[in-house]
Amino acid sequence: MPGAVAPAGNSAKRKRISSEKKPIKRARSESSESGEEDGQAQILLLENEIFESKKNYNNITTLFEICTRDNEDPDDSVVAAISLCRVFARLLISGELSAKSGMSDKEIVVVRWLKERYSEYKQFLLGLLVGEDTSATALTLCMRLLKIEGDNLRNAGEYNFPSRFLGGIVWMLLRPESDADARTAFTQNFVEEYDDIRFYTLEAIKNILQDEENLNPNEMINNVLDMLVGIESVPESHEELEDFYVEPPKKKSNVVFSLLQHKKRAQGAWLATMGLEMDKEHRKTILRIMADSIAPWFNQSELLMDFLSDSYDAGGSMSLLALSGIFYLIQEKNLDYPAFYRKLYSLLDPEILHSKHRSRFFRLLDTFLGSTHLPAVLVASFIKRLARLTLHAPPSGIVAVVPWIYNLLKKHPTCTFMIHREARTAEEKEMLQKEGMDDPFMMDEEDPMETKAIQSSLWELVTLQSHYHPNVATLAKIISEQFTKHAYNIEDFLDHSYGSMLGSELSKEVKKIPVVEYEIPKKIFMKQADAGVEDSLLVKLWDFN
Repeated sequence: MPGAVAPAGNSAKRKRISSEKKPIKRARSESSESGEEDGQAQILLLENEIFESKKNYNNITTLFEICTRDNEDPDDSVVAAISLCRVFARLLISGELSAKSGMSDKEIVVVRWLKERYSEYKQFLLGLLVGEDTSATALTLCMRLLKIEGDNLRNAGEYNFPSRFLGGIVWMLLRPESDADARTAFTQNFVEEYDDIRFYTLEAIKNILQDEENLNPNEMINNVLDMLVGIESVPESHEELEDFYVEPPKKKSNVVFSLLQHKKRAQGAWLATMGLEMDKEHRKTILRIMADSIAPWFNQSELLMDFLSDSYDAGGSMSLLALSGIFYLIQEKNLDYPAFYRKLYSLLDPEILHSKHRSRFFRLLDTFLGSTHLPAVLVASFIKRLARLTLHAPPSGIVAVVPWIYNLLKKHPTCTFMIHREARTAEEKEMLQKEGMDDPFMMDEEDPMETKAIQSSLWELVTLQSHYHPNVATLAKIISEQFTKHAYNIEDFLDHSYGSMLGSELSKEVKKIPVVEYEIPKKIFMKQADAGVEDSLLVKLWDFN
C-alpha cells in the first residue's frame, strides 16, 4: 500500500527502502560533477567564441565576471583566469591591442576598450599575488603576460620593456601581507635567471622605497631584504649580460647592456634599503653579505661608509661585522680608512673571550692580521693584549688564543723577542735580580702603535702552563718549545666550549688508576677506639677534647 510503514521485523522491505535511496545520492554526485564540467565547458566555449569572431569580445567581460565573483567552485575562477590569459596573449601577439594607422573610429574604440579590459585583468592578477592559495598561479600568469607584452607591444618596433607591469608585481610581492613562497619563486626563477628582470626589479625596489604615499616602506624591510639577499650573482663584465626574459633590443647602446647601469640600479636599491629604519638583526643580515653580495655592486664604495660606521658604533658583534665590511673595502676597493686597526684593537675587551661570537671574531682577526707587511709594533700589541686577556678567560677561550698567537709569531718573526727576553746589560741583570721588573705594556692605551708591547714579554702564557685545566696547561707549553710546526689549524680550536672540553677529559682512557683512600674512618675529630687503627692527622695536630 503506498505510504505504508514497514513493520519493524520486515528486513526485506528495509533493505529495499535503503537500496532505493542510493541512486538518489549517486544522482546528486553526478549532478555536482556535471555542474563543474558544465561550468568549465562554458568557460572554454566563451574563450573559443572570442577567437572565432570579434563580435564575441563581450565574452571577455563575462569571463572576468566569473573570475571576480564568489563561485561555489573556486576552480572556475582559476580556469577563467587562465582562459583570459590565453585570450589576451593571442590578442597581444596578433596586434589587436595596438592602434594602427588607417583604423576607423569604431576600430579605435574597440582597441581602447580591449586595453581597458586588459588593464583590469592585470590588476586582478596582481591582487591574487598576496593570496597564499592563488599566488603561484597568479605569478605564472603575470610573468607569461609580461614576456608576451614585452615581445609584442613595442613603440615603432623599438625595445619597450613593460617596467610598469613588473613594478606592480614587485610592489605586491614586497607588501607585508604578501606570500613568501611567491616572493622566493620570483627571486630564484626570474630575478636570478634573467638580467633584464633583475635590472628593472632593482629599479622598482628603489622607486617603491622612495615613495611613501601608499605604504610606509619601513614595514616592508623584511620582504625587501628577503628579495635583495636572494640576488647573489653579480655580473663582472658586459659579456655576462646575455640572459634576457624579454626579447632584447637590437641596439647595443641600450641601458640593459650597460654593466655600469646595472650596478647603478643595484646601488640605488641597496642605498634605499639601508636608509630605512631597521633593528640589529636587519643590520646584521646586511653586514654578513656586505663583502660578497653588496659591495661588488657599488661603483662608489665610499657610499657604504656611513652605514658601516653607524653599525660599528652600535658595539658588540655588530662592530665586528662592520669592520669586516670596512676591511673588504680597504683590501679590494683601495679605500683609505686609517683608523681601522685602532678600532679593531678596541674590540679586544675582557668580554670578547666570553662572547658567543668568539669563533667568528678569531676567523676575522686571522684575516685582518694576515698580511706580513704590518708593523711589528702593531702585531705585538694584539698578541700581548690577547695574552693578558687569557688570565681571566674560560678554558674554551684560552685554547683558541694560544695557537692563534703561535701562528702569528710564525708569520711575524720580529715579535718572537717577546717569548724570551733577557736582560742584556749588567745593570739590568742586577736590577732584575734585586727589584724585579715592571711590565712596560700599557693595557689602557687605545692606540696599538703606542702600547710598548714590543718591549714586553709573554709571561702570561708561561703562567698558563700551570693552569688548573690540563688541556690548557699542555697547550700553553707549545710557546716554550721549539717552533718546528709550521702553523696550527685555527679551526680545530675555535668551537670548543667548557662542556666539550670536560667531555673530552671524561672520555679519556685511564692508563693508571689513581691512589685513593677507600677505607672511611669511623672517627675524624676524636681518637680511634679500636687498637691498631691510626688516628687522623687532624687529631694528632689538635686536641678537640
